[in-house]
Amino acid sequence: MIVGVHPLAGFDKLLHYRVPKTLEGTVQMGSLVRIPVVNRLRLGVVGHIGEPKDFPLDRLKTIAQVVHPFPALTPDLLKLAKWMSVYYAASLDGIIETMIPAAVRSGAGIKEEKLLSVAEKLAPDDLEALAKRAPKQAQLYRFLEQQYRPQNKGLVLRRLNLTAAVSNALVKKGTLREEARRVVREAYQDDWAKGEHVIAKPPILNEEQRVAVDRIETEVAKNRFGVNLLHGVTGSGKTEVYLHAIEEVLKTGGGVMFLVPEVALTPQTVARLRSRLEAIAPGNKCVVWHSHLSEGERLDGWLALAAGEARVVVGARSAVFAPVNNLKLIVVDEEHEPAYKQDETPRYHGRDVAVFRAKLNDAHCLLGSATPSLESYANSKAGKYGLLELKQRVDSRKLPFIDVVDMRVEIMRARGMTTISQRLTQAMQDRFEKREQTILFINRRGYSSSMLCTECGHLEECEHCSITLTYHRKDEMLKCHLCGAEKSAPVTCPECRSPKIRWRGLGTQRVEEAVRRVVPRARIERMDTDTMKKKNRFREVLAEFRAGKIDVLVGTQMIGKGLDFPNVTLVGLIDADISMHIPDFRANERTFQLLVQVAGRAGRGDQAGEVVVQTFTPQAEAIQFSRQADYEGFSETELKLRRDFHYPPYRHLIHHLFRGPNPEKLQFFAEQWARLIEKELGDKVELRGPSPSPIEKIKDAYRWQLWYFTHNVSKVIPLISKLRADFAWPDDMIQVIDVDPVSLS
Repeated sequence: MIVGVHPLAGFDKLLHYRVPKTLEGTVQMGSLVRIPVVNRLRLGVVGHIGEPKDFPLDRLKTIAQVVHPFPALTPDLLKLAKWMSVYYAASLDGIIETMIPAAVRSGAGIKEEKLLSVAEKLAPDDLEALAKRAPKQAQLYRFLEQQYRPQNKGLVLRRLNLTAAVSNALVKKGTLREEARRVVREAYQDDWAKGEHVIAKPPILNEEQRVAVDRIETEVAKNRFGVNLLHGVTGSGKTEVYLHAIEEVLKTGGGVMFLVPEVALTPQTVARLRSRLEAIAPGNKCVVWHSHLSEGERLDGWLALAAGEARVVVGARSAVFAPVNNLKLIVVDEEHEPAYKQDETPRYHGRDVAVFRAKLNDAHCLLGSATPSLESYANSKAGKYGLLELKQRVDSRKLPFIDVVDMRVEIMRARGMTTISQRLTQAMQDRFEKREQTILFINRRGYSSSMLCTECGHLEECEHCSITLTYHRKDEMLKCHLCGAEKSAPVTCPECRSPKIRWRGLGTQRVEEAVRRVVPRARIERMDTDTMKKKNRFREVLAEFRAGKIDVLVGTQMIGKGLDFPNVTLVGLIDADISMHIPDFRANERTFQLLVQVAGRAGRGDQAGEVVVQTFTPQAEAIQFSRQADYEGFSETELKLRRDFHYPPYRHLIHHLFRGPNPEKLQFFAEQWARLIEKELGDKVELRGPSPSPIEKIKDAYRWQLWYFTHNVSKVIPLISKLRADFAWPDDMIQVIDVDPVSLS
């Protein structure tokens, strides 16, 4: 038996090997194997079965080991990896490594616990003799004799302060029985899960939901590829539509994938799914899949899916690679979120990969959002996707009232900068007195975004990156959020020695401090990447918020979407302008989506909701359209602008980044490359650049960039890849291709 293997060894080449007779029954397409490459054993994935052409078979080496009894990559994942390699201009071995969790690649085994129980009951005289001869053995026997079921060996020995030699002696005599039992490490089956659990009985669908569910079920029943965009206002019951569609797929034996953009949303989604699955058929498993899990949890989840023990997976973007059997439905919730885009190689977009994987499986892909990306919305308008709409909130609840506060007027009134406006202060105090909850959102962590000397104008910047250092008041440190560098905050200006060095701008820490001043008796918690580093900390905070133990939740984008807390009646956006003034053609779209999504956290229960938006540009289109949650009006205006300037979704965008230690050398080679592209591909792409990146230096590496605009990525990328392979790049220069980027920094 001869197989072709894709080695995970830093190069893209199919190598052929013999399969020894002892392994022939276990090797399949997609099997993870250990193979000799040069003088070392490397991991690889079987991508071809059959003899190579024009190669002497007697020179073939032999596969050393099959790591798992079933394939690490299903046939559709192998095809997906090859498509991604071409489309995203990434190495095939890098994509395969991304698809297979580290615990699976390492060949880690299942976890087992050893159990002890009485195998042969001792007569009273024999037990008395044992107590005289070996009192510790008698102590262990008496304890186990009183138990109704086998006991964990380690726990029993620790509790009785005994050694393993004591139990081993009794096992050897046949008095005790020792057996091994597999321990399944299942994520989110812990104390917090009880609080996250929701009522399993599904609510009665309204007319709009019923139409959407019927349409999806009809599409799924056809067993052919299709995509629907579910556009529903916040609180319209999109999740319930997902759950009904999932139920129907599971009843027919299909597998389901449910993607969410943020880890913080996963517990709530998992709880709803598990409660519903239990109602359908007790024992139905729902696997959780994201980067915050332990290696053991990821391994056991992967094994459950690969072995067919579980048919549902819920997780962040990497869950799109889960080995789900008989995949029939992929749900991508909050499909507009930039979090679905991987920011390191391979730079794939989880939503787009989900659509292609659905195509490979003749499955249905359901994209959902209250503020769809303009790319998905344009596809629905062009007839590539179906469009399902939910225009009313569940139980006819009203959308929250949005009050826009002009911070220019507020500064004049307060005679200086202020963090929280008078309107928002009054609203928070009112909600606190009524025992209702508030969420405050600002998409910037730390205390303030910079430190500036008002005497000489010195600005504290990172030595390794072209950005200002963020001031963190809790530990009086200045930190770089790009490279992690940090130093103590200065008391006097390092340049002129003036004591007039002050922090500028807002961050979550400063907002938290301001809230403590205006609502001193309130219980306040902050959620950002600084406070959520501990595993399950975000679940702990959300559990306390759900239980009413927190009055005000201050946070970044991780609390800005998807969360459903009925007692939240006030949402405050501290600085709505942060996302509006970045040099990115998507700035308006991002701002509109952010405002509508965050506003949607208010008024999801019986009480009416209110949103206070603080801004210096109240007349901006994104803010005005968001006041009425007018997606149609906003999208029509924004799509016209995109069409006029030939921006996505009317053309694809490809970003080419150049990094290196020498800025002059970087510029020279970027310009040489640009001339080559213009000469060879000028009729296929519009070229813009080269120019320095907005953030010119990160981690001591300078950055230049090129932009390619094209109507057909699949035709252009192979041509660019061929030219890259033949170009004489300097050794100290790194260049990265990013197809369909979501950020222009």
